[in-house]
Amino acid sequence: MFDSVLIANRGEIARRIIRTVRGMGLRSVAVYSEADADLPFVREADQALPIGPANPAQSYLDQDKVLEAARDSGVGAIHPGYGFFSENADFAQAVIDDGIVWIGPSPDAIRRMGDKINARNLMEAAGVPVAAGTREPVTEPGEAVAAAERIGYPVMVKTAGGGGGIGMGVAHDEESLAKAFEQASRAAARFGGTPAILLERYIERARHVEVQILGLADGTVLALGERDCSVQRRHQKVVEESPSPGITPELRARMLAAAVRAGEAVGYRGAGTVECLVDADAQDFVFLEMNTRLQVEHPVTELVTGVDLVEAQLRIAAGQDLALDATPTGHAIEFRVYAEDPKRFFPGPGKIALWKEPTGEGVRVDSGYVEGNTVTPFYDPLMAKLCVHGATRAEALDRARAAVASFALEGPKNNLPFCAELLEHPEFVSGDYDTGLVSRMRS
Repeated sequence: MFDSVLIANRGEIARRIIRTVRGMGLRSVAVYSEADADLPFVREADQALPIGPANPAQSYLDQDKVLEAARDSGVGAIHPGYGFFSENADFAQAVIDDGIVWIGPSPDAIRRMGDKINARNLMEAAGVPVAAGTREPVTEPGEAVAAAERIGYPVMVKTAGGGGGIGMGVAHDEESLAKAFEQASRAAARFGGTPAILLERYIERARHVEVQILGLADGTVLALGERDCSVQRRHQKVVEESPSPGITPELRARMLAAAVRAGEAVGYRGAGTVECLVDADAQDFVFLEMNTRLQVEHPVTELVTGVDLVEAQLRIAAGQDLALDATPTGHAIEFRVYAEDPKRFFPGPGKIALWKEPTGEGVRVDSGYVEGNTVTPFYDPLMAKLCVHGATRAEALDRARAAVASFALEGPKNNLPFCAELLEHPEFVSGDYDTGLVSRMRS
């Protein structure tokens, strides 16, 4: 086992990784930008090194600066968290070439699953269900029209690379396809470096359900249950829960088995997530994409399984065997607390005048800020993740209502009022909801 870990990230995920690193008796090293100098993760690390200005391209996304910090601090491993370099195969390879342990899957697995078209074709060959779609990159509007006519409307239009819902859109006819294709092409050129687009058959009233997998050091791939991520705005997740209230035990078993096949197909090691779209009416699913990293919503799985996923990542990267009892127990829900307008969901940065986190049985808060900190406009507006666990979904909902109501937060705009509204919405309370829920709430 290495003796030290550099966390190439910031905010709540950096604090969360530091917590496990310290608990394992290892030394933690943080890197931080000028804008983040006063945040808790900087104080809590055993060592913290400045790496540049607020602009991520000059700090957190500057590969040379991050690697220089790793060399200067003499760390044995680098954990990328999520976002930034977490799914960057070139960075992962550079870390390995420097003789430092990369806490994540192999660069090859990252590359193979990072291209959505390649991943889709690979999954189809492995026997994982996929939606009707394009097997080659679509780069011209005329190609998109021909493909949509072959697939059948409505179609999902998305970039072949990148994640987080970037550039994603739904087209119901040729006119809306032209707009969606243009939007996706711009996003592809900006974030993926190439204007490559993927079209797939769109499932109406779909649920977004993902399976947490762990690829162990001995080659075994485990599935640790699923998370329902259907509460989304702008194709980005806001609330996640486990188990999913919208799938049957039979469908769950098929999804978990398919996720294991997906991991085996790329020789996966470490924590990863196989994301699927579920037709709840037909009780069937198709592969969406694979995230080759730790997910924002990983606490949901940790609460129902008792498995520390960060510790698992560290031990797998060190080549250690794991003996896990990951049988899910109870129900967990995570609410992402954003600095944003709770009606239109636009970012609302500002100084935190009051911050008092809720406590109580079954409540967990992973936060990146404390009172007096400033949420800046330079990074994702996620401030904290409010998580609850109960013996049943009804108990988890009750604990969530109490926790949301007692979370005292003043200063930046925040979406706690939206969370409270959601917890009273009939569709969410019943568990019978889909990815269109937030849009219906705001229509």
